[in-house]
Amino acid sequence: MAFLSEMLGRMVTDLDGHVVGKLDDLIAREQAEFPHPLVDAVVIDRRGVRHITPYSAVMSLFSPAIPLKFPIDHLPTYELNEDDIYLSRDVLDKQIIDTDGARVVRVNDLELVRVNGTLYVSNVDVGLMGILRRVGLERITHAIAAGLHLRLPDNFISWDNVELLHHDQFMRLRVPAESLADLHPADLAEILSDLNKLESGQFLESMNVEQIADALEQVETEFQASLIEVMDDERAADVLDEMEPDEAADLLAELPAERSRRLVSLMEKEEADDVRHLLTFPEESAGGIMTTDYAVVPPDVTAEQAIKLLRETASDIDTVIYVYVTDTENHLVGVFSLTDLIFAEPHRLVSEFMDARVKTVHTHDEQDEVAQIITKYDLLAVPVVDNQNVIQGIVTADDALDKIIPTAWKKRLPRFYR
Repeated sequence: MAFLSEMLGRMVTDLDGHVVGKLDDLIAREQAEFPHPLVDAVVIDRRGVRHITPYSAVMSLFSPAIPLKFPIDHLPTYELNEDDIYLSRDVLDKQIIDTDGARVVRVNDLELVRVNGTLYVSNVDVGLMGILRRVGLERITHAIAAGLHLRLPDNFISWDNVELLHHDQFMRLRVPAESLADLHPADLAEILSDLNKLESGQFLESMNVEQIADALEQVETEFQASLIEVMDDERAADVLDEMEPDEAADLLAELPAERSRRLVSLMEKEEADDVRHLLTFPEESAGGIMTTDYAVVPPDVTAEQAIKLLRETASDIDTVIYVYVTDTENHLVGVFSLTDLIFAEPHRLVSEFMDARVKTVHTHDEQDEVAQIITKYDLLAVPVVDNQNVIQGIVTADDALDKIIPTAWKKRLPRFYR
């Protein structure tokens, strides 16, 4: 086991003991059958001129002076390919995505392991010890820690949990789709918040529109708008189509008016109509924070029929907490939970087990009033009605509390309704 920082700058000698130069870098390549890249070549600095020779030409990379197997005039040359990774130039001091911890971290050093004559990159050091090792303070730090009976923590990430923010000439972000699919939207949002504007744009390019929509719903509206800025109109409209209507409306309200109108015109008609409707309400009113995605059934169907109806009409709704009961003119007449529905006798009418005492808020009620209703009656969502008691949408608890509870606290609350 050795570290890249310990090898860089070491003297390199040829078969006859003549000085060739200094070790400037190592080149590795990833393999489909093994998660850790193998070192394939060494880069030697010969008085400002770089010579790249295969790793097979090295007698011992771990020696204080690195001996080669060939005389200086007969050194083989390594043929570069586009997938080569320069460990010092491309990885050291760069940002990486830790797909296990779902975070963006800085590479302070790389751990190398030799197995049966082959050298692999095993771990990435993202901790303080990696920095101390590079500035020559690792040994003295260990000595002081030993004298004080302190244990110095290691902070390693296995390479198979790493995705490079790999910048080629087109500045693409190389993140496999399967890695993203394993991450929770909140983790994707956390990664996005750690990236700069250019990198976040590259990261978004590697995600599909559903993943982007889910991740954007986890961050503040201002940050959503900054991310949408880097997308072309067609892709941005596709993302808005996938977002909850209230989230999409909030985001559009944050954008310049001209682009907001342009994006709405590119959205699917049903989603665009919902968003236009939501944008007519004051921003912090019940109508302004409600979503138009909710489940509804009539009162004269049986429990069995209600389940079938919900399968047909509510399959695209992300949040089904309560099912609302409306008459033929969409007046709100009752509500029941999914638990009520599951335990109801199959042939029992909805009107017989629904709760007719529905707590509601008006479209123009202030956000504080909505939050008070939700808190007082311990609700996960509350329906929003107009003057005729026609249901217009629902406000979920997180949206109601959005401006009241500090963001740092709110993120710690369980998202029952997701």
